Parts: sequence; structure tokens; C-alpha cells
Amino acid sequence: MGLRAVLTALFALPAAFHAARHVQPVPVPAEMRSTFFTVTVNGRPVDVAHAASSYDYVSFDMTAPVEVAITASEKGFWEHGVDLQPWRLGLRATRNGDTIRFRLTAPAKLSIARPDDFLNRARMLFLFAGAPPAPPPAGPHVRIISAGVHRDSLNPKSGDTIYLEPGAYLFGSLNLWKVQDVKVLGRGTIVYDGPQAPNADEGWMQRPDWHCIGAYEAHDVQISGLTCIVRSRTWSIQMKDSTGFTYDDLRVVGGNIGNANQDGMDWLGGGDAVVRNAFIRSSDDVFAMQGNWDGYTQDDLLRPGKDVRNILIEHSELSTSISNIVRAGWPQKTFNSSNFTLRDSDILHAGIGACGQTFALLGFWGASGARGTHSGYTFENLFLDNWYSLVQMEQEQPSLRNFTFRNIWALGQPPLAESTLTGDVAGVTFGNVKYGQTRVTEDAQIPLSVTGGAAQPRFAPVTAPVAAFAVSPASATPHRNVTFVARSMPGARYTWLFGDGTQAHGRHVTHRFADADGTELDGANGAGMFRVLLHVQDKNGHEDWAEQDVTVVSQWQEAAKPTAPVTPGLTWKIYPGAWTELPDLSRQQPLFTGHSAGLVADAQGFTRYATAWDGSVHVPAEGGYTFYLTSRDGARLVIDGKEVAKTGPPFSQVCGSSGNAVRYARGSLGLRAGWHTLHLEGLHSNSEGWPHLMWEGPGIPLTEVPVKAYGTGNGALTMTGSREPL
Repeated sequence: MGLRAVLTALFALPAAFHAARHVQPVPVPAEMRSTFFTVTVNGRPVDVAHAASSYDYVSFDMTAPVEVAITASEKGFWEHGVDLQPWRLGLRATRNGDTIRFRLTAPAKLSIARPDDFLNRARMLFLFAGAPPAPPPAGPHVRIISAGVHRDSLNPKSGDTIYLEPGAYLFGSLNLWKVQDVKVLGRGTIVYDGPQAPNADEGWMQRPDWHCIGAYEAHDVQISGLTCIVRSRTWSIQMKDSTGFTYDDLRVVGGNIGNANQDGMDWLGGGDAVVRNAFIRSSDDVFAMQGNWDGYTQDDLLRPGKDVRNILIEHSELSTSISNIVRAGWPQKTFNSSNFTLRDSDILHAGIGACGQTFALLGFWGASGARGTHSGYTFENLFLDNWYSLVQMEQEQPSLRNFTFRNIWALGQPPLAESTLTGDVAGVTFGNVKYGQTRVTEDAQIPLSVTGGAAQPRFAPVTAPVAAFAVSPASATPHRNVTFVARSMPGARYTWLFGDGTQAHGRHVTHRFADADGTELDGANGAGMFRVLLHVQDKNGHEDWAEQDVTVVSQWQEAAKPTAPVTPGLTWKIYPGAWTELPDLSRQQPLFTGHSAGLVADAQGFTRYATAWDGSVHVPAEGGYTFYLTSRDGARLVIDGKEVAKTGPPFSQVCGSSGNAVRYARGSLGLRAGWHTLHLEGLHSNSEGWPHLMWEGPGIPLTEVPVKAYGTGNGALTMTGSREPL
């Protein structure tokens, strides 16, 4: 071995030792290992565990910044982008073939998937990077569960402490039946896969070995560092008439084929609970509160339940494949609740569709004779990533009072469904609810419907610092300076996250984007959207956030040159057919044709059909434009021959709610000022309404594309830029 090789080896050994010293993986037993993803941390392989459904997870402890690499076994898996959540962290991956890489500077709990792929059949990887757990306690009532596989349930007695070593896997349940003063600590995992019918709701039952954690008349319980994996159709953590629970550093991953009846955490009477630093992925409501739940017979539903009071959830990451983040109330049920707070948390995925009531951040469903007094609910300092609607609140008789939504920062997308206040509802306050940089100040901006005697909400004035900023120039290109200027706030601290993994401080900053791939690496059409966040904090610790998408362009679409007068509106074609997903219309023959001002058409009595609109859209100024497409049954947008957005396949609403849920997709292009060809397809198979198309660009906040922007020229537009065939 030469001198250079010897020196290289000597220097490499301490470096490798140093990297390994800062990472401690949690081992995974062979029967739980997944091979879909391969993960290394600081170059060291880390076991990947299969959780439930198509979800995997990886867990390790870190004491210094780490480099994470994730390789997918499916070729081309990351081709259409990478979504690292929470978005608040400003993370962005680099991509090399089937491997992505990113850097973590502090412990975090992440959801990693492809953009807009988060429903029950999505392939998702959850990453839990934590601080090392405390050493095991000692004492006469302490039980140590060693690393390895154990096929048994935990049934502690009052006063017991159970410590699960990292790498301890229990296939069973944690049953807390009429006990008090119990601690469950460490860094172990409970895997629950019970006997519940996969196509029926049996998960509500209160019985031992029926949930990952089940509690009945239990009090003063501390659970820290536990991972719950739930594979069957049952409520993950259920507490009945139990109080004094504290959950810290909890990780819950639930998934099942039925995509329902798998709540994250339920209180059936009781409360006085704290949940902090949790990560919960559920297949139904993340948190639910009822006075009782004894079945679905009329007598069961009408039986009054006990009060639910004093619940605090904070510093957590919350995700559901279908339902609400918080659900309270139910048709016909009677109980009281008060003092619920959800704060300082990230909503990664917040429901889609409806179950009698549209899903939301908060769904309160006091219908069909429901009774009870519910007050003192506070939602504050919450980031909404993928979400559906803000609030759905209904109570027929007394009453919903004093519900506050303060500092709600919605990132990256508009609301997909209308919010509602119905019935005996009053004292609702919205304070600094923001979509991007726009603060909501009226019902129409939410949008919100107030009916059935509900009182109008109050829109509170801003008392904290205001985060707002301007961007110039309007057209961003790689390696060119972009200037960001925040609104002046005396004594404030400004932190910028540019959506490319970098950040800066100061009121006035300049930044260069290195590419046009966008934050999620999905800029396939020569333009990518970067999610730029501004955090403003004053000297008293009050804070505000603002978000604006900056589209960076590396390839421009030239405007068309009309050779004939442009007529307002679009032409359309109707293709009758009983499709369940949007077909290839190039292989179909239209039955009707016509002309309309915007995205409407005359189907002449048909209820199942596809529509194609053709024409052009007028771009008022050169720049990067992002288009947002929504549809219930399926839609596709093509501009200048490039597919810009295509919504996901139809997703049925449940519990008797008709039609499909609203699906959403977006895409970016660099457009020169002038006319650009437009082709939009929409399916009408199971739902009412037409697709909606929104845009944002230079001087244009996120808004619906105006009718006046559409035009047709009898096919006489001549393209001067690049085009691709449909």
C-alpha cells in the first residue's frame, strides 16, 4: 500500500467512526423488513420496516446533522417528483436516478412520498429521526422488554413502569384496564393486527387486545417513545372514561384496505390529556371525541355520554388518508366537551371528500337531534400542507361556542371545498388565517357558508407581526438574482426558506435558484415552482409566516401569432360514455360540439360523458405561471402541447355522500406574453360540476382564470414555440 493510500485510510477511519457515532439505527426484525426502499444515514445502512398497507418507516437516533439517502427499488419511482413534509422545514431533495438525498440538521418526523400521492394506496416512507431515549429506570415495579420479537400483549398493573428497549417489537396490544400511575417508556414498537372484519366497523369496541393501545377507566398514564403500527380495521388508540394521559414522542402508523374506521386517537368520555411531539398517520379521523360509543343501534346512539374536557395537542405532525384531523360530535349523540387545543403542529394530509359531512381540519357533526354544550376549542399556529377544507361545524341544539382559529397558515394550495357553520353555532373567531400571503377577512375568502341560524364569525384584527413580502423580478430564471423584500416590522427577525434547501436572514435578501426543477423536483416542462416561506418573529416571540410560490423558468413557451381574429370563449366537444377514469379522447368520436364562454358545455341530457375544451388562453405578461386544476371525476390540462396538470383517479366519497371527492393537480410553465393554445379535458361520470382552472403568475395572485382570458381563432393560431403532440 502506498503512502497516499495509507494516509487516506487513516483519515477515513476517524471520519467513518465520527459519522457512525452520531447515528444509532433502531434494528428491525427480519419478518418486518421492507425491501422497497433502501436507506443510508451518513453512509450507514439503516433497516427499513414495513408498517401497514403500502407504508414503510425507518427509525434512528441522531446527535448531529445527518445526510439521508433513499433508493427506491422501482425504476423511475422518483421521476415525477419528491415531496418532503412538513413543508415548514424547507427541505428539498437532490435526485440521482432512483436515489434521493437530503440533509437533516435536527431530529424530525417526516413523510416522504411523491407529490399528491398520499391516499390509502400511496407508497409512502415515514422517517423518525429522534434524540436518544433516556436510559431505563430501575426499581421494584420496573419491567424491561428486551430487543427482539415478543408475541404477547402488555397488561400492566397500577404503579408499574415498562421500558421497551430500542428494537423491542411486541405483536399484541397495550391494555390499560382500570389501572393508574402507569408508565410505558423507551423506544419500542407495538404491532397490532387483530381479528376485526376488514369490511365492517368493529373497531369501536372497548375490549382488551382490540387496539394498539386500549384504556378503560385508566388514570395518570405516561407513554413516551412508543411506536404503534396498526394493520387491521380498528381504532388505533382508544381511551374510555380515562383521564390524566400524557403522550410524548409517539409514532402511530395505521393503514388498511378498507381505508376507514382506523382513527388515530379517540376519547370516549374523560380527557385531562396531553399529546406532544407525536406523528400520527391514520385511515380515518386523527383525533376524535365522543361521550361514548357502544354501537350503531338506535339505543346506543341515543344513550347520553360522559364529558370530554381539557385536551392539549402540540408540536406534532398529523396525517390522514381520508377523514378529519379533529372530529367531535355525531348525529343523535349527546355529550358535552370543553377546552380542546391543537397548536404548533403540521397538518401533512387533511382528509379528502365527505362522510355525510365534508372533511376538514375540524369536523363537528351534531346533526339529527344531537345535543350538548361544547366550548373553548382553540386551533392555533398550524401549518396546512395537503388539505381539503377548514371547518365544518353543525349543532342542532345547544350549542357550539367560542371556537378560535388563530395563525392558520395554509401552504401551496387553495381550499378544495367550502366550509360551513350550521345551527346553534356562535362565537367563532378567525384570527390571521392565511392562504399564502392573503389573510382571510371575510366569509367569501374562506369560502364559508353560514346557515341554519348560526352566527357570523368574527375576523379578528392582527395584533402580532405581519409576514408579507415582494419578489422581483417577476420572471425568475436559474442563476439570476431574485430580490425578496419583507414588510418592515421594527425589531423583528426575518428568516427565509427558499424551497431549495437553503435559507437566509434579514428583511432584504437576494437569492439565486440553481435550477428550474422546483421544490418537489417536478419541473418537467422547463419550469418549477419553489415554495418560498418567510418567518417573522418580534422581540416578544410573536410570529407570523407568509408563503408565495416562485416559478423559475429555464425553457420558454413562445406566444402564438393569430392569423385570424380571436373570438372570446372556447369550443367544446362531448363524448358520451360510461368511463370510470378519463379516457384517451383522441380515440373517441364526439357526439356534440359547441362554443362557450368558459369551462361549461351542453351535454344535452347525457349524465356520463367526457368533455374537451379547445382554444387559447391570453397571458398578460411574460413570466412563470403555475396552473391549478380541480375536478371531481378527473381532468387534464394541456398548454402549448405540454401536459401541465392531470388530477388523480376518481376517489369516492363515503357514508352515503354522493359523487367523488375533489382532486387537485398543478403544474408550471414559462410563458411569453400573448396567446397560448389550451386543451382541457374533463370527465363527468359520478359527480356534478365542471373542472375549475386557477392560475398565478406575475402580478396575478392565485385566482380563477377569468373568462375574458379564453379565446378561439377557428384553429388559425400558428405556434412559433416548441410543441409536443397530445
